[in-house]
Amino acid sequence: MEQFVFPNPKTTNPQERFPQRVMEIIPGTLTWATLIGMIVLSFVEPIWMAVFIILFDIYWIFRTIFITYYSVVAYKRFQSGKKVDWWERCQNIIRPLEYEKDLAVRISSLQESLSEMTIFGDRRKVKQEIVRLAEYQKDVHRIVSAGNEILDWRKIVHVVLLPTANEPADVIEPAIQAVMDCNFPNQQIIILLATEEREPLQQRLEKVNYLQSKFNGVFREFLVTTHEVSDDEMKCKASNATYAAKKLMVYLDEHEIDYTRVIFSNFDCDSVCHCQYFAALTYAYITDQKRLQRSYQPLPMYHNNLWDTNAFVRVIVTGSSFWHMFQSTRNQMVTFSSHSEPFDTLVRVNFWPLNMISEDSIIYWKCFTYYHGDYKVKPIYLPVSLDAVLAETYWKTIKNQYKQKRRWAYGIENFPVIMRAIWPDKKIKTRKKLSIAFEMLEGHHSWATSAFILAILGWLPLMFGGSAFNESVLAHNLPFVTRYLMTLAMGGLVISMFLNFFLLPPRPAKYSKKRYIYMFSQWFLAPIIAPTLGAMPAIDAQTRILFKQYFGEFWVTDKIRKK
Repeated sequence: MEQFVFPNPKTTNPQERFPQRVMEIIPGTLTWATLIGMIVLSFVEPIWMAVFIILFDIYWIFRTIFITYYSVVAYKRFQSGKKVDWWERCQNIIRPLEYEKDLAVRISSLQESLSEMTIFGDRRKVKQEIVRLAEYQKDVHRIVSAGNEILDWRKIVHVVLLPTANEPADVIEPAIQAVMDCNFPNQQIIILLATEEREPLQQRLEKVNYLQSKFNGVFREFLVTTHEVSDDEMKCKASNATYAAKKLMVYLDEHEIDYTRVIFSNFDCDSVCHCQYFAALTYAYITDQKRLQRSYQPLPMYHNNLWDTNAFVRVIVTGSSFWHMFQSTRNQMVTFSSHSEPFDTLVRVNFWPLNMISEDSIIYWKCFTYYHGDYKVKPIYLPVSLDAVLAETYWKTIKNQYKQKRRWAYGIENFPVIMRAIWPDKKIKTRKKLSIAFEMLEGHHSWATSAFILAILGWLPLMFGGSAFNESVLAHNLPFVTRYLMTLAMGGLVISMFLNFFLLPPRPAKYSKKRYIYMFSQWFLAPIIAPTLGAMPAIDAQTRILFKQYFGEFWVTDKIRKK
């Protein structure tokens, strides 16, 4: 196999370092130029600044409508995905011609039963099932017509990687328990617990021994690795994952397991997957002709302890969940947090970089580069539940949320490396390269600036425009126009509030129904949270890269559980 080479972000080669450094300064420069430029223009060109603010508000309305619409589309797919019996589909799709006939018989039987039903609710459910089966019948027919090679689900092996640094066993245990409770055979699942050598020995051994004894004999294997950070590595999740994956290679080779039959799920150690996730993942993998050119992404929901954490964190993580639901409807979806890849592809790209913080998305871009742009993320419309930030005190919880958001925003470190990787590739169209560059820059720029433009900078022309501007018709109407436009934009927030209540996990018995009042009123904090816990971490991350204040290691979010 030809050795795949991916750009090194820490390169010392002058010919490589110069373009790397030039592209590192672009995001931070654009952000600060926007923030400072708006203040300066409010002094020197208040009329043009006011016009820009109105145009930006109009743009924001259309952006809100666009994101809200596709969030609703994703929500419907999400609800539909949970109703599908993926395990049944897995077992039957290996005989597609017979299965197609079986589906036709089931549809016909349901249609006949409709004539005997009188209750509206029952008829509605049957009609929905008929539509669902008819759509699936078309999908099976497409698979048959395309002549796709369908793998046998019985030969698929799942590996679930759970990297851990200092997380206690009671945080990791629910993640493993959820895998065990899935409706996919446990004997086709390997748990790979990736510990760190720098964790105190006694603490690490107690955790490992407890988990291994708790799940002894449940899975095909329960492997444990202990990562020692070498001189050419960062203390980060990526280096731990790569170390564990290479140890897994030894195991697979010893047991003569074909890499193309192995699906590798890189989960956070608190990831509680849906009971049908591995069945749905298996189905997606075995029916896709380009299965080695796909990553698979469930929808991240921060539900493990959502009722326990504070209002500031709940708004942040709920917004993140909606953003990833929206992203699942896009062609250029990128992996985030807990996701799955073909192990064969991971081997081909030599796993994760050892010196980057953002490991979850960069692995997608490595695979994208390896396959010259012919690589996609396939959404799995099932939830994976994660921990929201929660610390010992209210203030520390907010502080840790800021740090977590800053680490996510630090993902802009990918931009220079991605551009260096794909730009020389003549097999990727120039339009595609420009589109990727624009989406990355626009997304992170908007993340860092939009909240300030909407909340604060919009009033600057009135404050600094001078008496001549303040006496103009535009100045008198600017507050009313912006207020009216932002009121329209609030429609998206209202829809998000309703969707949030539909997606809430069951209320724990320790909380009364009054807790719902807090869940509703928390949304009034959004105008405060957006700039402080949304935009400021992004500005912080971009500024650090701008001035070479790079992160030296992966900041691990503290994870605690309320008893």
